[in-house]
Amino acid sequence: MGEADAGTPSFEMTWSSTTSSGYCSQEDSDSELEQYFTARTSLARRPRRDQDEPVEWETPDLSQAEVEQKIKEYNSQINSNLFMSLNKDGSYTGFIKVQLKLVRPVSVPSSKKPPSLQDARRGPGRGTAVRRRTSFYLPKDAVKHLHVLSRTRAREVIEALLRKFLVVDDPRKFALFERAERHGQVYLRKLSDDEQPLRLRLLAGPSEKALSFVLKENDSGEVNWDAFSMPELHNFLRILQREEEEHLRQILQKYSYCRQKIQEALHACPLG
Repeated sequence: MGEADAGTPSFEMTWSSTTSSGYCSQEDSDSELEQYFTARTSLARRPRRDQDEPVEWETPDLSQAEVEQKIKEYNSQINSNLFMSLNKDGSYTGFIKVQLKLVRPVSVPSSKKPPSLQDARRGPGRGTAVRRRTSFYLPKDAVKHLHVLSRTRAREVIEALLRKFLVVDDPRKFALFERAERHGQVYLRKLSDDEQPLRLRLLAGPSEKALSFVLKENDSGEVNWDAFSMPELHNFLRILQREEEEHLRQILQKYSYCRQKIQEALHACPLG
């Protein structure tokens, strides 16, 4: 595979599993749209089964000689042709594997069918600039091998992945994590936008237990409203209004019940 252009990852796609996709068009009725987003998106933070454990990753600065030595050691340990290559300008290219662990569906232009493996390799075609959207689930635990430069940033990796699958959701809805297994426990750390995944891969070596990459929803606890579409924002307002009305109804019912009981007690008391 040829070297990627500066800052532009090239891709070699593989699927680890395939599943059927679930659809929800935004042309559906309001009630169906509300049910869909209520079921799939929550404004409140929910407790997570597996909390991401904070862990310190060592990312020392390497000299050019150390980088060259690390690349030789890396290539000697792999059992495939996914080698790293040192470039004349001091940068290097190589492969990273990203596993998709997305819980919620993604959005694509409604004029497009869900992208197959062949569609992803061909890249975006005509007719992608369509406002209407269709939502579907990406295959669970899909795995992609990406050919990237050492200076390719985590945010660029996310954006390129979304483009390949024609996903029109805001890239800020997603985050790239690094995963490691240590002493029988699994640790996750969210990469910042400017971190360089291939550099982390080189430092950790080829072992998937030492380091692997996972694409997940960017659930930081703070809602980034700018990352949602207009239909989603309108739907959230409807949900908030319904929740507010329900809370008010419960409060009024509670005080009405207490008032009734007090009045009944007063009527039961003998005069004088």
